Amino acid sequence: MIRERACGKVNLLLHVGPRRDDGLHAICSLFASIDLADELRIEEARAPRHDGGDIVVCPGVPEPNLVHRALDAFRAELALDLPPLRVEIDKHVPVAGGLGGGSADAAAALRAANELAGRPLDATGLRALGARVGADVPSQVEPGHAVVTGAGEHVEPVALAPMWLVLCPQPVGLSTAEVYREADRVESVRSQLDADAVRAVAGAPAPELAAALENDLEPAALSLRPELKGVLDALADRGALAARLTGSGPTAFGVFADRPGAARAASAIPGALVTAVCEK
Repeated sequence: MIRERACGKVNLLLHVGPRRDDGLHAICSLFASIDLADELRIEEARAPRHDGGDIVVCPGVPEPNLVHRALDAFRAELALDLPPLRVEIDKHVPVAGGLGGGSADAAAALRAANELAGRPLDATGLRALGARVGADVPSQVEPGHAVVTGAGEHVEPVALAPMWLVLCPQPVGLSTAEVYREADRVESVRSQLDADAVRAVAGAPAPELAAALENDLEPAALSLRPELKGVLDALADRGALAARLTGSGPTAFGVFADRPGAARAASAIPGALVTAVCEK
């Protein structure tokens, strides 16, 4: 059995550019890897499905999902006779919350499949394969903080200052595709992207970084779910250095300089939880 940890992420900055010829939007984002993570156990299936496919056990997540897609893509890419696998996921990262949990699970499955197959692909090959599975998968092949460009396929590791986050997941998710459509409608996307500006912010101390947080999808998400503005205000009122939605939402997060401040804020907001930006 192979055990993998699939860390969630937050978009500290998310700049969205114009739609590309392939229908995807160009992005430039600063991803922070967080301690909140799913736990996966992957092994050869002792009793495969009737159709010979992989078994993915993840309560609350319907099949097929990104893990199925990742394993199918791995076999198709390498034409390997990899036996059906059983993947059990202990889910801790909220589903459809903009925290990249499904993408992290898919990346973890790719790492495990690669290990079981004798490591035919290096990290670059796994990222290229992951890009065909989902936009956030390449950044999770080697979990860590990164500046992510293209449509998510270009990943540049960076270091981040220590900080604590309060996450406010919501009971109902948001469709990423719907949020992007709304972003086009409300014209919150940019005509040009500047990766150097995002790289410069990445090295800043936590208070300076917090002051620079941006999310070009936030106006669209708030247009679809206006009540999320109240969650952002609650975080700001309880001492957050900054409060934003992560990715396409609907999870809101607040940045705090220390754990006690984050814990006090979380205790006052129903459903909130505390996590740290990983030390990488």
